[in-house]
Amino acid sequence: MKFTRRANANWKGTGMEGKGTISTQSTTLNSAQLSFKTRFEEGVGTNPEELIAAAHSGCFTMQLSFLLSEAGFVPEDLNTVAKVTFEDGSITLIQLELNGKVPGITEDEFQKAAQKAKEICPISKLLNTEITLSVALIA
Repeated sequence: MKFTRRANANWKGTGMEGKGTISTQSTTLNSAQLSFKTRFEEGVGTNPEELIAAAHSGCFTMQLSFLLSEAGFVPEDLNTVAKVTFEDGSITLIQLELNGKVPGITEDEFQKAAQKAKEICPISKLLNTEITLSVALIA
């Protein structure tokens, strides 16, 4: 399977005073605000690091659901938080925090599936930074 997805950004003005927008092909983001404040402070809008966190948490969680299904398990609930750390001009760490409720699976089986999902998720493979994972199976 091969496909291409598209997003676009527009910026007007300087880095600190300027403003921009980001839109996605699906229109889930449609001229979402982007500015210095949305990236480096607490402004209303989005930023690249938040979008990477969203992409990584979504990709990892979906990959894990495929692996669990292949192993004969039906996840009841998988919830992943991705925390992207920006430091000195670089993304230095992504922390994935997974909580899952998967009937019939052992802690060891769940840990192994989560580790494999982290390794083979396309976004994990794309990013050149340390990626950690903490896993909790909810009974």
